[in-house]
Amino acid sequence: MAVITFSDLHTESGLKSLESFLSGKSYISGNGITKDDVKVYAAVSVKPNADLYPSASKWFDSVASKLALSFPGKASGVKISAQAPSAEAVPVKEAAKEEAANDDDDLDLFGDETEEEKKAAEARDQAKASTKKKESGKSSVLMDIKPWDDETDMKKLEEAVRSVEIEGLLWGASKLVPVGYGIKKMTIMLTIVDDLVSVDDLIEDRLTAEPINEYVQSCDIVAFNKI
Repeated sequence: MAVITFSDLHTESGLKSLESFLSGKSYISGNGITKDDVKVYAAVSVKPNADLYPSASKWFDSVASKLALSFPGKASGVKISAQAPSAEAVPVKEAAKEEAANDDDDLDLFGDETEEEKKAAEARDQAKASTKKKESGKSSVLMDIKPWDDETDMKKLEEAVRSVEIEGLLWGASKLVPVGYGIKKMTIMLTIVDDLVSVDDLIEDRLTAEPINEYVQSCDIVAFNKI
């Protein structure tokens, strides 16, 4: 059986596609209502406007009446509005959805996913992942970074430390604090996204590893607070 494809039937372009397909036809496939009609009917949110989509509107009424006969208990007193689905119209729509859900036919009415649809789905997934990252907890860290000796160029030390760029890491204010014998340590603030940055790994793999260890002798966590 050929695959029948329609765009989003909640949109004008989707309804135009359905109208064009139904022109000169009474049903989606065959000479009577089939599971194809039930599936497409369930995907149409409201009755198409008879002036704009005469074929689709006539088909919609025909399917609705057939479903009313098939599901008399659920479709009792149904009225269908061209502007918006009324509360009374819900039973027929639910009946159509139940019929479609119980269909064991593997027919894909909406066809294979196009490249554009795949890209749109990937973009949505990336947006969701980005949102999750933004919602991750954050922490504020105060760190002491100590040089090897009093001859260490502290300006270059700070430049080396700030050169470390990791997603979820933001360097803050810093200051030099004397520790004795002419040696100064650098105290620096940083903010991290907890799910993206490990402070222990930051120290071990970046701050005390080559080439930064030319300036940095050790690092100590002074304070660690959740934001």
